[in-house]
This record gives sequence, C-alpha cells and structure tokens, in this order.
Amino acid sequence: MEFFTRVDIPRPDFAIGPQERMLFVGSCFADSIGRRAVEEKFRAVVNPYGVMYNPASILHTVERCDEAPRVALFTLGTNHVYRLKETGEIVDNCRKQPQRLFSEEELSVDDCVGYLRKAVETLAGRDPEVRVVLTVSPIRYAKYGYHGSRLSKAVLLLAADRLVKEDSRCVYFPAYEIMNDELRDYRFYTPDMLHPSQQAVDYIWEQFAEAYLSPAAKQFLAEWRPIKEALGHRPFNPESEEYRAFMDKTMLKIAELSKKYPNFAYL
Repeated sequence: MEFFTRVDIPRPDFAIGPQERMLFVGSCFADSIGRRAVEEKFRAVVNPYGVMYNPASILHTVERCDEAPRVALFTLGTNHVYRLKETGEIVDNCRKQPQRLFSEEELSVDDCVGYLRKAVETLAGRDPEVRVVLTVSPIRYAKYGYHGSRLSKAVLLLAADRLVKEDSRCVYFPAYEIMNDELRDYRFYTPDMLHPSQQAVDYIWEQFAEAYLSPAAKQFLAEWRPIKEALGHRPFNPESEEYRAFMDKTMLKIAELSKKYPNFAYL
C-alpha cells in the first residue's frame, strides 16, 4: 500500500561530474539548493548579485556574471516584476525605496520564455556545451493571496515547459511538484508555513543528486561525507592529544582526496 505519491524525475541526457562548475540563480530556494552544492564541493556560484525572483532578474544576473559554468540551475519564483517609473526598467531589488516609485506588473508566459531564452543564449555564448536546469520554487507568496500565488506559479510552469520543449539544452527538475505532491504536509515547512524546511530541502537535493549526478560524483560524495562529518565535529576539549590525532587523521584523508580529485578544494 502506498501512502504518498512519488514524483517521476526523468534522467537527463547529461550528468554532473564531481566538482563541476555550476551557477545557481533565482529565488531563495536557489540559495538553499546552491548552498548544498557548495557544501558538496561543487565549484558553484550562488546568486552572486542577490536573490532573483523573476525571469527578467535571472537574465540580469546571467548578463552581469561572467562565469562560464557547464551547468546552470534557474529557480523561478514569481512572474511579478517591478518597474522603476522614471526609466521603465525592471528592477531586481527595490532597495527599500518608496513603493510609489515603482509599478508592479505580471509577465506573460511569452515574456518569461523570452527572458529565459536570452539567458540560455548568453550562457551558451560562453560555453557551447552548457546545460540549463529549470525549476519552479515551491515557496508560496502569501502577499499575492494563495490563489494569486498559484496563478503566478502556473505561468512559470508553462514557460519552463515551453522552453524545455523548444531548446534541447534545457531540462526541467520538478522541485515544485516534489514539495506539493510528495511532501504535502506542513511538517515539511518552516514555522511561517511558506518556506520548505531544511529537511524538505535536503530531500529535494537528494532527489536531484540521484537523477543528475554522475557515478563519479556520487562516489566522491560517498568519500567526502565522513570527512565533512568529521570536520563538523565539535570536541569537548579541542586541546587534547586525542582530538589533535583525530584532526591529523582527518587532514590526511583530505590530502588523499585532493590527489584523487584534482579540482577538489578543501577551503
């Protein structure tokens, strides 16, 4: 008997190797997943200019950031944007300026596809082999009302689906669906009942890793895990000979891992 539905995650036609160069751009969910990638020693850049909630702002980050990743992950949060009335430009952050200076509007599916397509083309100009993973943030936006939040997500889902169908460099990872179908319980949310809990983020990362990481990357994670846990250990007496011997052994394991994986950087 099944007590919850499982989301099917199609395996892409590429795999992410150990210490792969990656770029995470998008909502605060991109921050959460990106931090996991950094912890697992991927050469990941995460929202270098801050959180970007909509496709236009994601494009702005890609245009400003000169990174040449092999894999980029765009997390779409909302189709709502704010324009500075004086210039008409879409701003990425209102920087606590008076709301009267801005006008709010909603991007159409066509608008979202256009901004995302330009972002993909920009990355491809730096690395023709780049692959882009599109995902929709499961974070709900209460300020739109829950119906309005769902409508916003629907626009993003349609835009992501169209781009994946039109551009073979793009794939879709169902973080939104995992949160809403597999983890449909408030125990998987933070106390605000809007954001996924750390347990939920960890689970979604595990699903991503299983589907997208190469066997070599998974092997590295298996070797890195006990070292990471050892480094996170907080000793009762850090000056003891026992702890010093423990750390010497751990540092020796790090040196061995560095020899095996040339792109591995402990610091």
